[in-house]
Amino acid sequence: MTKVAAVSDTGHVAELGDWVRIDAQAARPLFDQLRQQIIDGVREGRLPPGTRLPTVRELAGQLNLAVNTVARAYRELETAGILETRGRFGTFVARVDPADTAMATAAHTFVAAARALGVDKTEALRYVESAFD
Repeated sequence: MTKVAAVSDTGHVAELGDWVRIDAQAARPLFDQLRQQIIDGVREGRLPPGTRLPTVRELAGQLNLAVNTVARAYRELETAGILETRGRFGTFVARVDPADTAMATAAHTFVAAARALGVDKTEALRYVESAFD
């Protein structure tokens, strides 16, 4: 387990060491462990928008991972809109979480369908809860 830090575009250093943990013995691929923990950090507010992440090489060294492992995690997060690369300035947490837009659109579509079918809010929420089971 290794500690990691990130720097925001304000120059503030955000400590990530309390929550970034890579388990080399886990069945889950290393890049995916890193990718998911960064997503969790963004969604839980530990990595606020605009936070600059360490370079791929720096993070690989800090976590004792291959450069390609970190690069893959960053690449997938950038493709998903969670991170953005600003050329030579580095990789940053995106200003907008793409899940917010996607989930809001899906929720509005779901509510419109429920209303069109005469399904009330309580019954509609049961469908959502059962979908998670």
